[in-house]
Amino acid sequence: MHFLYSAALLLALLVTLPYWLWKMLAAGKYRSGLAERLGSVPPRILRRSPEGCIWVHAVSVGEVLAIGKLVEGLAARHPGRRLFVSTTTATGQKLARERFGEENVFFFPLDLGFSVRSYMRALRPAMVVLAETEFWPNFLHAAHSQGARVAVVNARISDRSFPRYRWLRFVWRHVLRRVAVFLAQSGLDAQRLVEIGAPAERVRVAGNLKFDIAAPAAKPVVEMLGAAFARSGVDQVIVAGSTVEGEEPLLLDAFRPLLKSHPRTALVLAPRHPERFESVAGLLLGSSSSFIRRSRMTGQESCAGAVILLDTIGELAAVYTLASVAFVGGSLVPRGGHNILEPAQHGVPIVTGPHTENFRDIVNIFSRAGAVSVAAPEWLSAELLRLLDDSVVRRELGQRAADVFRSQSGATARTLEALETLLPAVESRAG
Repeated sequence: MHFLYSAALLLALLVTLPYWLWKMLAAGKYRSGLAERLGSVPPRILRRSPEGCIWVHAVSVGEVLAIGKLVEGLAARHPGRRLFVSTTTATGQKLARERFGEENVFFFPLDLGFSVRSYMRALRPAMVVLAETEFWPNFLHAAHSQGARVAVVNARISDRSFPRYRWLRFVWRHVLRRVAVFLAQSGLDAQRLVEIGAPAERVRVAGNLKFDIAAPAAKPVVEMLGAAFARSGVDQVIVAGSTVEGEEPLLLDAFRPLLKSHPRTALVLAPRHPERFESVAGLLLGSSSSFIRRSRMTGQESCAGAVILLDTIGELAAVYTLASVAFVGGSLVPRGGHNILEPAQHGVPIVTGPHTENFRDIVNIFSRAGAVSVAAPEWLSAELLRLLDDSVVRRELGQRAADVFRSQSGATARTLEALETLLPAVESRAG
């Protein structure tokens, strides 16, 4: 089966090679760490013997943030072991290097036999921890063959991917038996894991690690924007975070009418993907909106009634602290939504669109507590206006969001305890 899978994967890569080359040349994507992705183990991580290490994989920024306290907990409990973090995306890699040290972070290898075996031979991990749903057959086979105990933490099966997994459950049944424990975000995720082939006795519910994410450290952008807003007489701020293609025109259409009754409101617009900064800037330039690029701000600009394009990386989470109202993107168009927890932990009232399937459980928890407002595109302007008009409603919605966020914490502690059940065997092998 592994031979057939590897052959199919290699064929797919060859067929789609023009697409990947175009992405590399046109958008600069996937060029970072290409050698590492192909199995070249960077010398910086081999300066000290990594044998018996713990390897944690987090795909992108969201997963890196989610596993932050987990990595700290593992390091505190096992100070004699090296602990590595791999990522798939360049933005995740940048954040992981900042948080965990460049010598401990690398790009996750492509799921080709020679790539994953190269890392397994070099690192000889005692335990591998995969965040969310990283089910790579060759990688899992290589880790198991190496003798590593494999855990999947913060596991989730989205509404979109579940039918595909279930259709191939006869394949996944063989792949997932390589995993020693699955720690699901919710009961529904646990049920779905079993339905696609995970052994039921290895599946537990531990909760969502993202509820344990620490509030971001203060960043200069907050002070700079706050001062610019005060100087401009801005009295309310809408932060639209993680927006995707097709949403910015809808947000602009919703924002313009608000200025009639709230002319001193500012809109901070933060596209999800850095490669879209230029296209969104072009959209704003061609619109009737006054706009300012964050990357070119001096702090002396007039921000009242303006759109501030947050064309920087790593500042959005901190900027939410300035928001009177937060809109979380990927939800006005069918992209599954994005994480609402960053504004929630600051007690900011949250508005999303109707498409939040990728964060189904989180949004449901907030919805049941009346801690999030869901608005279709045609009602977005009216909902934003309602919140801007009524400070009491705005304050209550934000307070409920903060209360829900605090009430759901504890997944990291439960995950650490579950991982300890794997470690006695690991420690005895290392000893």
